[in-house]
Amino acid sequence: MRSLSIASTGMLAQQTNVDVISNNIANMNTTAYKRQRAEFQDLLYQQVARPGATTGGQEARAPSGIQIGAGVRTGGVYRIGTQGALTQTDNRYDVAIEGQGYFQILMPNGTTNYTRAGSFQVSDQGELVTADGYPVQPGITVPQETTDVVISASGAVQVKVDGDPQLQEVGQLQLATFVNEAGLEALGGNLFAETAASGQPNIAAPGEPGLGTLRQGFLEASNVNPVSEITALITAQRAYEMNSRVVKTVDEMLSTTSQMR
Repeated sequence: MRSLSIASTGMLAQQTNVDVISNNIANMNTTAYKRQRAEFQDLLYQQVARPGATTGGQEARAPSGIQIGAGVRTGGVYRIGTQGALTQTDNRYDVAIEGQGYFQILMPNGTTNYTRAGSFQVSDQGELVTADGYPVQPGITVPQETTDVVISASGAVQVKVDGDPQLQEVGQLQLATFVNEAGLEALGGNLFAETAASGQPNIAAPGEPGLGTLRQGFLEASNVNPVSEITALITAQRAYEMNSRVVKTVDEMLSTTSQMR
């Protein structure tokens, strides 16, 4: 019976759904994490009788036909890029993006990756780096004698040096946006890489048209809603159970048929 293979595709699809939901729940406290959602598509259909096929006379046609589906498959896993809540940290090197955009991060192999996690620190050379020590681009170096750092909403980085009452600008943070953010490749560590699907980055200063602004002393929280995720998890579990019930029912039918023989 084809019902066995159809139900098995349903179980596999819901297993993927549970995997996605569990990853969302696991990252509910990850800085700037964007929740994901699995989307499904029906598989090919067996055309027992095509809609519109002649059934007798020249004018007699089947209004609907007979089409039997082969099951379901995972069509894609999409990233939902809604804004996460901003959490105040009072750390002068923490920077949250309010709106669209990604920070640019220089990797050891010379490539540029992107992140929304602005939990920055200063290296032993005074460079502004990520928690893993990767430099933020464009490169910004904080002087050793700095007593305070001010990062404006437009990305200007100014420092107050001991003995000088005037603020000195040491760099300018820039943001990158993409035509299709869902096409970015997730690398882990809050990092993303450009792909052919995402398109090339559009780089400009924060506050420019289409770009968000910066908030110093804040971090963006995950946009995962625990209640929604638990509800989706229950729904996926019920769907999995119903598909497994189909497998059990078909097995009982086959057992009855074999006993009749």
